[in-house]
Amino acid sequence: MANIKSAKKRIKITEFRTARNRSIKSAIKTAIRRFEEALAAGNFEEAQSRMQYAEKKIRQAVAKGTLHKNTASRKVSQLANRFNHAKKQAI
Repeated sequence: MANIKSAKKRIKITEFRTARNRSIKSAIKTAIRRFEEALAAGNFEEAQSRMQYAEKKIRQAVAKGTLHKNTASRKVSQLANRFNHAKKQAI
């Protein structure tokens, strides 16, 4: 256990940020899962709106510093590729 005041403060800040990051990452995973479920059901209008929502959540995570911008770009690109590929297969 920390004895110095600044070390105690750092522990509190780390716990707060860890909880926030965990919440943000969970929201991203849920958004991606819901997108994939809509895509698997073949509902492309709903899948597109859920893809936009997932992208919004990913971009917000970058703004909060939870995700690196390249990681976010990769995730968004993968979502778009899955959507486009599934749409092409349906035609």
